[in-house]
Amino acid sequence: MHKILIVSIALIMGIMATLQGQDTTKKQSININSSYKPVLRNAVKINLMGSQMQADTTKLKLVYSIPSQNLFYTYNPISLKPLALEQDTNLYLGNRRYLKLGYGNFSTPYINGGVSFGDGKVSILNVTGNYIQQKGNIKNQEYSLANLKMAGSYFLPKNELYGGIEANQHTYHLYGYNHTLFNFKKDSVQQQFRQVTLRAGIKNTQPTETGINYNPSIELNLFTHKNAANETNAIINLPLAKVVNSHFMAEVALIADFTKYSTLKLIPANIKLNNTLVQIKPAINYYSSYFKIHGGFTAAWDNKKYQLLPDIYAEIPIEGKIFSLQAGWIGRFVKNSYRNLVAINPYQSPITAQVNTKETEYYGGIKASIAKHFNFSAKAGLINYKNLPFFINDTLKNDKVFVIANEVSVNNFRVHADFSYINQDKFMLTGAVNFNGYTSMKSNARAWHTIPVELVGSLRWWAFKTILLKSDVRFFDGSNYLAKGNIARPLGGGTDVSAGIEIKLNKKVSIWGDANNILNNTYERWHNYEVYGANFLGGILLNF
Repeated sequence: MHKILIVSIALIMGIMATLQGQDTTKKQSININSSYKPVLRNAVKINLMGSQMQADTTKLKLVYSIPSQNLFYTYNPISLKPLALEQDTNLYLGNRRYLKLGYGNFSTPYINGGVSFGDGKVSILNVTGNYIQQKGNIKNQEYSLANLKMAGSYFLPKNELYGGIEANQHTYHLYGYNHTLFNFKKDSVQQQFRQVTLRAGIKNTQPTETGINYNPSIELNLFTHKNAANETNAIINLPLAKVVNSHFMAEVALIADFTKYSTLKLIPANIKLNNTLVQIKPAINYYSSYFKIHGGFTAAWDNKKYQLLPDIYAEIPIEGKIFSLQAGWIGRFVKNSYRNLVAINPYQSPITAQVNTKETEYYGGIKASIAKHFNFSAKAGLINYKNLPFFINDTLKNDKVFVIANEVSVNNFRVHADFSYINQDKFMLTGAVNFNGYTSMKSNARAWHTIPVELVGSLRWWAFKTILLKSDVRFFDGSNYLAKGNIARPLGGGTDVSAGIEIKLNKKVSIWGDANNILNNTYERWHNYEVYGANFLGGILLNF
C-alpha cells in the first residue's frame, strides 16, 4: 500500500516538472462541440372544456288554437215571416256590380242590384237596392217591398269615418177578415210603411296612445204609417274600451234612445207621446287560459224611472279548449217603439201607448268546436219579462188588425241549440231548435201568438264549381190566439221547405231558380193570415 502511494507521488511530480519545462507563452484553447440548444417552453393555457350534454328525447306537446277558416258566419236563427217567399240575397260576396232579375207565379217580379265605388283603401261606397211584389189567390192578399241603401267609409291614417242612408217602402194589405161577410176595397185595407234612416260615426283603426278604442255613432230614423202615424227615433251610442294588459280590458258605453210618436186620424182622439231610454253600461273583461269572465251592470233610465240590471257572464274551456262551459246573468231593455213592433207583425194597428220590455235571464250551456268545421252550442235558461207585448186580433175591427195585450210579468223557460258544419265556401249546413215555455202570467190567460217550438235548417253546397244547390226548412208549433168572446183557441203550426239552384254560365252570367213552400202548406203565423202556397221564382244574374 505504501509502495503504491510513493509511486503515485513520484509520477505526479515528474509530470509537473515536465510541464514547467514547456513554453508557456503560447495560447491554448478548448473547443466544446454539442447539439443541445436550450429553448424556453411556451406557457400552457388553461382550457375549460364542458362535458357534452345528453340529448333530450322528450317530445313536446304543442297545442295550437287555430280558428276554423270559414267564409260564412255561424248560423243565427231569425224570426219567421208571415209570408212564405222571402227576399233572396246575392250569393257572390264582394261583387262590385251585379243585377239579379227574376219572375214567378203569384205575379211576382223580383229585382236586386248593387254597385260599389272606391278602392277600399281610401274610400268605399256601396249602393244596393231590391224590389219584390206578390199577389195571392185571396182577395187583397198582396204585398210589395222596396229597399234602397247607401253605405260608405272614408279611411284616415288612424280613423274611419262611416255613414249611410237607407230608404224603404213596405206595403201590406189587411186581408185577414171573413171574406164571406165583408167586402173591403183595396185602399181601405192598405198598410203602407215608409222609412228613412241616416247613420254616421267614427272609429279608430289603430290603437291610440292611451290604448283606448272608440266608436261613437248617431242614427236618425223617420218612420211613417201612411195616414195613420208618425214616429221619429234618434239613437246616440258612445262606446269606449281600454286594453289594460293581456288579461284585462275595461269598457263603458252610453246609449241614449229617444222616440217621438203621434197618430193621425185616430178616433176618438189622436195620441202624442215620448219614449226615452238611456243606458250606461260599464264592464271589466278578464281573459286567461283557464276562463273568461265579463263583469258589469247596466244603469238604465226607462222614461226617467231608474233600473239596475246585471251584466255578468263567463266561459270556461275544458278538454283542451274544444268544449266550453257558459253561464250568465244578463239584463236588458227592449224598446217597444211602433217601428220595432211593426217589424215583428206588419198587420199591427197604430198603438196608443209605448211600454218598454225589461228582460232578466239566467242561463247555462255548452259550446264546442270539433275538428276544423263543426260547431255546436246548447243553452238553457230562465227569462223573466216585465211588460212583454202579446199580439191579439182586434175583434172590434173584424179580426183583420192586431193590437197589443201587455203582459205585466211572465217567465219563459227557454232551451236553444244550434250547430253548423262549414267547409270554407264550398259547403255549409246549419240548424237550430228553440223551445219556449211561458208560465206565471198575470195579465193574460195565454202567451198569445208566441212560438213554443221552432226548428230551422239551411244548406248551401257548391256541388260543382259552377253549380250551387241550396235548401231551407222551417217548422214551428203554434200556440193560442184569442177569439171573440175572450175564448182561447189553438193556432196550428207550419212547415215550410224551399230549395234552389244557381248555375254559372260564365264569369258574367248566371241563371237561378227558387222553389218556396214546396209542401204547399198554407199555415198561419198570425191568425187569419194564411201564407202563400207553393211558389216558384227564377231568373238571371249579371255581373259587371
